[in-house]
Amino acid sequence: MKKSSILVTGGAGYIGSHVVKQLLEKSEAEITIIDNLSTGTAGRIEALKSIAGEASRIEFIEADLADFSMIEGIFKAKSFDSILHFAASIVVPESVENPLKYYMNNTVNTTNLVRLANEYGVKNMIFSSTAAVYGEPKEVPVNESAQTEPINPYGMSKLMSERVIKDTASANDKFKFVVLRYFNVAGADMNGATSIEEIDPRIGQSFPNATHLIKIAAETALGKRERMYIFGEDYETEDGSCIRDYIHVDDLADAHLAALEYLESGGNSDIFNVGYGHGYSVKEVISVMKEVSGVDFEVEIAPRRAGDPAVLVSDNRKIKESIGWKPRYDDLALICKSALEWERKI
Repeated sequence: MKKSSILVTGGAGYIGSHVVKQLLEKSEAEITIIDNLSTGTAGRIEALKSIAGEASRIEFIEADLADFSMIEGIFKAKSFDSILHFAASIVVPESVENPLKYYMNNTVNTTNLVRLANEYGVKNMIFSSTAAVYGEPKEVPVNESAQTEPINPYGMSKLMSERVIKDTASANDKFKFVVLRYFNVAGADMNGATSIEEIDPRIGQSFPNATHLIKIAAETALGKRERMYIFGEDYETEDGSCIRDYIHVDDLADAHLAALEYLESGGNSDIFNVGYGHGYSVKEVISVMKEVSGVDFEVEIAPRRAGDPAVLVSDNRKIKESIGWKPRYDDLALICKSALEWERKI
């Protein structure tokens, strides 16, 4: 990977911080992080600086992308080769209850960021999108050419952002992008571990009032919650609970580095799914968390949540073939154990 200047929005958050960690370990990039710390933490920035060592290549700027004037000031003061854009609101049920928050924070702020990227000569953009753009896919596994029909404002806000990026690149041949459509991201920093017994994360998911199944299961296993809930067991799946494609966060981070290297090497703008290509049900995930934690924690059945499709599993052949991404942690027990070990630390 070329030595370059990279802007990372949302770099103090869960996924953004893991990508910064990989950039620090596998590149010579100079990194500027913008984060408003609404879900990210200053502690995670300090952890990243510790990983970087004394000659830190990180500059952290606490700022909100909605402050257009301040964000433009950063572009005037610094020159960026690439943008990795993670900053967003991401809670599906909240998006149903408060759609304007999602269209403003996700779509409007992304549009302004793309405007600045074009005005100030940024060459490459990696955009953090989501499998939620597919809605209820007609065929599973779902590939990138499937019809995009989001069933919640979160998914629609991301799809609209994708369109802004795509249309802008069509009008400016010097601006290239990769859109990564994430499936269900989970787990924590592997920190060089080669076995499940060695896992000792330095960073992980610290989002308060989490809605992610694996984090909630880890919290319940450690007694941070009295019980957890399965939201619906009447879906058309084998055990009645939703099925999702869970991907370890370090594998997702590797996909970002591969995408950036692909663009720097002259690759064309494109959209890729990032998942493992197979799924687990909610009940299967809970069973594995009970196994790795050794705790038979309490689980109750609750009504379905608004905006949850029954099955969402990726077809990941395109990203493997086009940019050579090779996942390393396709193991549900390992994903659950890394999340559990991180949860013990916070």
